Amino acid sequence: MKTRASALCLIVCGAGLALADPATECGGSSQVEIGACVADTLARVDATVEIYLGFAQSSADELDGITGRVVTAPALEAAQAAWSAYRDAHCDYVGATFGGGSGTGIAIDACKVELGRARAAELMRYIQ
Repeated sequence: MKTRASALCLIVCGAGLALADPATECGGSSQVEIGACVADTLARVDATVEIYLGFAQSSADELDGITGRVVTAPALEAAQAAWSAYRDAHCDYVGATFGGGSGTGIAIDACKVELGRARAAELMRYIQ
């Protein structure tokens, strides 16, 4: 199951998850172009996290069924909620460091891309 899930995710998500700086990856000649590109990247990363979360949820449900204990799935749900709250709060902080400048939105989205990529990789570690 883990091998199939990994292969599917590589096909669906592409190699873009491994790149480092979302704003630099986008290039572009204006902040508008870079901002649109980073926003598109964020949408793809968010979709990837949802796919991986679905795989992790299936694995958690399967483990809970095998062990007869309903602890893994609720723990995953709590972890995802905590991660989501952290991502939003941390990236708001990153945006605040731009002092209201015109690159604030790009910085916030780029932060969310980076943390989303890390979350997707982390979720894949626990798929059985």
